[in-house]
Amino acid sequence: MSADEYATALPSLRQRRRAVATQEIVDAAESHIAEHGPHALSLRAVARSLGMTVQGLYHYFPNRDALVTALVAKAYEDLADAVTAAVGTAADGPAALRFMAAAEGYRRWGITHVERFQLLYGAPLRHYAAPAEGPTTQAMRRMGEVFQRELFDGFTTAQLAAADTRVLSPALRAHLEPLFPHDSETLPPPAIALLFSAWGHMHGMVVLEVFGHTSFIGEHQAEIFHTAMRAQLEDIHRRIPTQPIATPAAP
Repeated sequence: MSADEYATALPSLRQRRRAVATQEIVDAAESHIAEHGPHALSLRAVARSLGMTVQGLYHYFPNRDALVTALVAKAYEDLADAVTAAVGTAADGPAALRFMAAAEGYRRWGITHVERFQLLYGAPLRHYAAPAEGPTTQAMRRMGEVFQRELFDGFTTAQLAAADTRVLSPALRAHLEPLFPHDSETLPPPAIALLFSAWGHMHGMVVLEVFGHTSFIGEHQAEIFHTAMRAQLEDIHRRIPTQPIATPAAP
């Protein structure tokens, strides 16, 4: 690459300055949320903390929803980073250990970043709707893929398709079919049902703790969570056949 081509490939000075200013606004908004809670987010207060006018802030974020979307997407990405890093600490261990590490990483991030967790999973901000298939959805899917991988690692698609989830209605089965990829194929509906069950159980316990509903357990909350996640994982794996399911030969 020539010097001219290299210079053209680099962001311009204006773009770099804009990126720095945008990051400063996001950081200031996160600090405001940490101090006052997500529902007290004020563009005027964020601008004031940076020595800007609200009109100046609108140069980077045209409205409150655009800033909220950036905050939500970044929170999901940071949560996904924390979960991924937790899995990395158990990278040489079995899948069950990696799943437990992922769950512990999810809980740890939630109770450490209470206000940002509430931004993601608390009462929706009034009049805010995340853009469909936008950055918030993409960031959330990234985290879901980590749990899917660790929960079902080592199982074949045939085994997952034969998982015991009682009876799924034809309508639910048809709705679940295209939702999640599993390697080069589609994650079977029974496996999707198990994934949502595991996610709901894990997330529900973290929500209870983050919002203070299990404070009476005190310092034992981590142990209760670990025990519940271990039991959930064992139950799900009991529902998946241990032997590959034979596929009928083609006529």
